[in-house]
Amino acid sequence: MNTQDLIVVMKTAQLGNISAAAAQLDMQVATASAAIKRVEKHLGFQLFVRSTRSLRLSKQGETYLPICEQALALLDSGKKQVLDNDNEIDGELRLTAPSDFGRNILLPWLDELLDEYPKLALKLILNDHNLDFYRDGVDIALRYGAPEDSSFYGFKICDVPLLLCASTEYLEKQGTPKSHEDLSEHQGLFFLIRGSKFDTWKLTKNEQTYKVVLKGRRTSNDADVVKRWCAQGAGISLRSAIDVADQLEQGVVQSILNDYRVECKPLWLICPSKQMINPSVRVLRDKLRVYCQALVEKAERYK
Repeated sequence: MNTQDLIVVMKTAQLGNISAAAAQLDMQVATASAAIKRVEKHLGFQLFVRSTRSLRLSKQGETYLPICEQALALLDSGKKQVLDNDNEIDGELRLTAPSDFGRNILLPWLDELLDEYPKLALKLILNDHNLDFYRDGVDIALRYGAPEDSSFYGFKICDVPLLLCASTEYLEKQGTPKSHEDLSEHQGLFFLIRGSKFDTWKLTKNEQTYKVVLKGRRTSNDADVVKRWCAQGAGISLRSAIDVADQLEQGVVQSILNDYRVECKPLWLICPSKQMINPSVRVLRDKLRVYCQALVEKAERYK
């Protein structure tokens, strides 16, 4: 039995007139009349006694309508309860994120989120490779780059500039590069991406783009290792503004060749489907946007 048909029955009983009920429910009289007939057919008895001038409840209708009213109220209450539960920040966030970003930057933000929402739980997988949502049991991923799969759904957190960085100690010993050509005389610190060494850097100045291939003795698949090498004075690294913002502020490293522009990397929060987006994911998204943008702005101030 269609609940909308029952609403028509209740409205007709309340107003004592099918035309008036149809007008309030914004439907045609014939549609309202058909709805009443469907309910009566389903029940096997008449709800209304009709005449050419009047309409009143039958004896069966007088018995049935209060029960019908209670049933509709219960259904409405159930719907409200489900919607209220859907808006609650609870359940488990199953999140994957880049290892260095997750370990050194994301963790305190997630701790703050858990403190703010006691019913929320967290499963965090740190990995510098893209995990499979279904095989690896994660619901959302924080990744650099837009979703490659058109079936995925995502939120762009912010555009993250890349900066060339080196420690003060290294620059004092080896000198500060003044142009892209000078980089060939310096040691690069490289990140391994899917088995390939990221040792070719693109720098743009005055609308001219230069591809610079560096030499270097240190390569790692862990961004945190590259970060430590850079801080220890082992060479020059190409770093995310988010990852390096605090080190720039503290003077641990310096940004070099700032008259050149290096490409930005967009940071995205990605879900395998729109159905995965719940209030907990939205809260995480909003916090990430605020905190990440603040770090990007900090890096710009101190570079």
